[in-house]
Order: sequence, then structure tokens, then C-alpha cells
Amino acid sequence: MQSMQIKEDKDDQHGQVDSASALQQYLDHITVTSISGIYNSLVLEIKAGDTIRDAIHMLYEKETFGAAIVDVLDTETSDVRFSDRYIGFISFPNIILWCLEEYENIKEDANDNHSHLKDIEHDDLFSILDQIPQIGQTKVGELAKSFLWEPFFPVHLNDTILHALLLLSKHRLQVLPVIQQPDAPLIGFVTQNALVELLLRSSELEWFDNIANKNLSDFRFEGQEHPRCVFGSQTVADALKLLWQNQTCAVAVVDRQTKKLVGNLRNSDIYNLVKKDELFRNRRILTVEEFLRTETEPIIENEHGADQTAGSLHLKNSFKSRMDSPVTNKENDTLKQVMDQMAKTNSCFSFLINDNEQVTGLITVRDIILQFAPPCVNSSIGGGGFFELALEQSRCHISNGTIIRNR
Repeated sequence: MQSMQIKEDKDDQHGQVDSASALQQYLDHITVTSISGIYNSLVLEIKAGDTIRDAIHMLYEKETFGAAIVDVLDTETSDVRFSDRYIGFISFPNIILWCLEEYENIKEDANDNHSHLKDIEHDDLFSILDQIPQIGQTKVGELAKSFLWEPFFPVHLNDTILHALLLLSKHRLQVLPVIQQPDAPLIGFVTQNALVELLLRSSELEWFDNIANKNLSDFRFEGQEHPRCVFGSQTVADALKLLWQNQTCAVAVVDRQTKKLVGNLRNSDIYNLVKKDELFRNRRILTVEEFLRTETEPIIENEHGADQTAGSLHLKNSFKSRMDSPVTNKENDTLKQVMDQMAKTNSCFSFLINDNEQVTGLITVRDIILQFAPPCVNSSIGGGGFFELALEQSRCHISNGTIIRNR
């Protein structure tokens, strides 16, 4: 990635260490090692040539959200660094949603000669994968056609938070893989939630509070106008279809009569469905509201400083809010309040609701990161509120990826 440079206007060549240089030094001061939980996250690898069935089974057994995809290369004959073997990141929910969508497509295309599909319709997931090879035996590498991979943009331990913010703001990534050096394997991951937790440590500092203490009504977020909703009386299969079609992290569950928010179904909740065969088999008749009530485990409140990365990548997450207790905020709440609530619940989103408890929008953790992100080189993203403020106070502006000191 092209690094951002700093230079002064020609009329001010002989000044002392200027504020623009001080800004750059500050941004490059905090390293990735400051983020908690990097070493505690389970690092799994899936080969591009592995089958979907094997990939799902490994992630399910390890209760892990996702894994790095490794290209099938002969490292003994190929002149390639160890870290260059990694080509992407794939998540458990995305694979399951793809399988269910493929299964429905096969059923629609089936004729009388495929009546055996009706016999396995009420089987568990792994039985379906075993009996339908065009799904279960599909290679992980083939899912690239469906854009189910995340690109692989690793960070090094000595990279700065500035670099991490650039990557997460410019690309839609759930995680940043961490490598110690180019010829070494992965050692962990940085999640968006962990980065928000780190930003919260700057609470009560002027540069942070000038942005974080603003009301949500002062911001415009990507998903605010089009939240995805499903009625509690609709089936779980309907909700899964909505998750797949919109490639969203969650759908709101609302009451059909009052339109009030009664819960949410997140892509990570698919693990609960797969874990209980009866629920999975009955997904076409089980209502979403009934599914919400199947989650009875108590919530453990997550204090600041807890392991955000490991928690976010664990499918069985005790810190995550229950399906019938969605994370919510109102427009008169501050950005800091949203960040704090996401950190405590290990949530990657919050629903915006009005005084009638009706959903008006969705704020994601990426929306928050964008408010603190630096301007991206060769990108339409101009930088979040913090960086705009910092540049203004430093009497600087951005031109072609370079910080220029004003006259």
C-alpha cells in the first residue's frame, strides 16, 4: 500500500518541526501490538482444494468463526514466501448460507428423477452434504466465484494503527490477519471490535471526544436508511434467505402488528441452528420468534479490556447478547455510547430505534471505524471526523495522498 507522505508548501521550507510532522508521528506511534487478544485467537487454515464438507466440519468442531484460505502450492519448487500462500479468509456463516442457497436451487431445478431430495429434506446439515456431492464435495477455492472470500490483507506486529485503519476503511474486512514476518505463518487476527476497544481507551482525550461525543443524528451511516427486517411470524428459512440475499450481518426481528423490535438473527446465530439437528430440520416451519426463545444461556457482561479478538472469532460466545435482546441505540445517543455498548456485548452492529421501539436504521462497527479512519490513498474515502479535525487544527490538507501544510 502506498504510504502517506508529508511535505510543506515552498513558502515555509525553514520552519521547525511543524504540526503536520507531529501529526504523522502521532499516527505512527501506536503499533498493532497494542491491540488485545491477537495471540489468543485460534488460527485455522483451510486449503483451497479442501471440500466444503471438510471445511465446515473443521470450523464447527473448533467452534471458530473463520479461517485463512491457503493456496495449493508446492512450496519446495515454488519461489514463494510462506505468507504468500494465504489468499483469503472465509467464515463459517457464509459457507453455511451458500450451502443452503445451493440446496434450494438444486431442489427447484430437480425433476421427478430427483425425488430422493425429498427423502433428505429433513436430514441434518452434514447428512445433506454427504448425500449431495455437488454441494459437499465442492472445493473451497470454487467459492471465489460467489465472492464469499474476504481478501487477504495482513498486518505485521510493527505496523501502526494508522495502517490498520486504512485497510479496514478502504476494504470490507471482518478481520486483519497478523504475521510476524513475511516468511512466517499467521500468528493471529485483529478484529474490528478489538480496534474499537482500542479507540475507546482514548476516551476523555480532546481529539477523541470531539468526535465520539457527537449525537448519532450528526452522522450519516451507510445502512441507516435500509435496515433489513423479518417478522417474528416468518420462518427461520425466510430470515436465512434475507441474510444471504443482502450479505448483511443481521436482520431485525419485528412484531407484525406493532412493528416493534423483538429480536435479531445474526449470521453468527447460524451456529446455533447447525448445532441442534431438530432446529435445522424444522427451519422451514420454525418461526423466527420460536427460534429466538431457544437461546436460554445467560449473558456474561464483557468489561473493557476483555479479549475482543478471541471472543469475536469464537462461534460459542458467552459475551454476545442473546437473540431476543438486540443491541439498540437512539439518534440522541452519542457515538461513544454506541462504541461502548458494542464493546460490552461484542456486537458488530446496533439497531437504531425510535421512541416506539421501531427500527429506523443499522449502525455497523465499520461505520464507526470510518469516523476515525485516515484519508485513503487513491480512494473516495476522505477520512473520518477525527482526521478532518486533526488536519484542520494542524493547518494541513490532503492532496493526492500527501499531507500538505497550508500557507
